[in-house]
Amino acid sequence: MGLLDNQTSEDYYDSGNSANYGGYQFVTLDHIINGFMVAYVGEGKIISRVNRTDVQFHGMRALQELSYDTFRSHKALEIEVPNTLQMILPQDYINYSKITSLDTNGTEKILYPTNRTSNPVALQQNADGVYLFDTSGGTTDEAVLTEASTAWANFSTAATAEDSTTSLLSSLGGRYGLDPQSTQNNGSFYIDNDRGLIHFGANLAGGTVILHYVSDGLGTDAEMLAHKFCEEAMYKCIAYGVVAAKSNMPEYIVQRFKKERFAEVRKAKIRLSNIKIEEFAQVLKNMGKPIK
Repeated sequence: MGLLDNQTSEDYYDSGNSANYGGYQFVTLDHIINGFMVAYVGEGKIISRVNRTDVQFHGMRALQELSYDTFRSHKALEIEVPNTLQMILPQDYINYSKITSLDTNGTEKILYPTNRTSNPVALQQNADGVYLFDTSGGTTDEAVLTEASTAWANFSTAATAEDSTTSLLSSLGGRYGLDPQSTQNNGSFYIDNDRGLIHFGANLAGGTVILHYVSDGLGTDAEMLAHKFCEEAMYKCIAYGVVAAKSNMPEYIVQRFKKERFAEVRKAKIRLSNIKIEEFAQVLKNMGKPIK
């Protein structure tokens, strides 16, 4: 994605080029590497010589680190929950920002993680409770494992994972001491990082869920993009990585680039904060409502 240098405005607004919409705000990692080699490397410059492979390594590391809390590297996937009640984590998944269910009006309802169950590895046992071992694979005996645990089997067949009965209590003081995280009927989930799966409660079967998650920003050449507000931060991150890895580089040069990297990353965060004064004023007006 990105606006080509020889692309006209007419080409950009052509409906056949919809993949390029909004692409002018980004630059590719290859473009940043080329710019770094021209501006920072050469005779009479601080970095007189460096391999392009090293620059590419530090560029990818900078892109990955900045994707976590500086870039707008949040993605969203929508799926219909199958009968298995499981969703495979995306390939570039790092962490989720929120998981929601979709109602008939298109409104997203937040799902909360449950900490009352899990999907442990189940061991096979005989009638006396002794673990069964597999001796056919070699000299070392290994316990026979069962993929489906009782905990997951019971959770996936329960009518609902939330304590919806207590959430509907109407008697005086009946809700005192309830956990707000569990007293709702939107649905629940838990993430099995070892298996790379998201497990949903049975009441979400057949429904639509949306996974909002943080990506590491790495992928194909077309996917490795940096916002133009962060372009200078990328240059400083690469420069610091290169000079810090050199054995004969004076320490004051390393510290200089370290400070410049910190300043540019901070500036990029401010630029990408996307705070609009009109929207902020509306939030403050809402907070000013009197409570009766």
